[in-house]
Amino acid sequence: MNWKVYIILCSDGSLYTGITTDVERRFAQHLAGTGARYFRGHTAHRLVFLEAGHDRASASRREAAIKKLRPIDKHLLITSPDNQLGDLGAQ
Repeated sequence: MNWKVYIILCSDGSLYTGITTDVERRFAQHLAGTGARYFRGHTAHRLVFLEAGHDRASASRREAAIKKLRPIDKHLLITSPDNQLGDLGAQ
């Protein structure tokens, strides 16, 4: 499977990092408040980062590494050439 690592910007400015094989489905779950416990207290605003081409294990490792980053470093990642979101069009 083609696992993806993604970052969602929440309406309060916080960033949520997760993994999935279906970004559209997962984002819809987050919008509905059913995708992760984090979204019971935060509102998903928009997808801001996407990195594809992972298997389940590498996606989990990358997710953990991103979650350890400082917020400023996450914002640098979002604006970096590593962000594949533009390759898939607007989300």
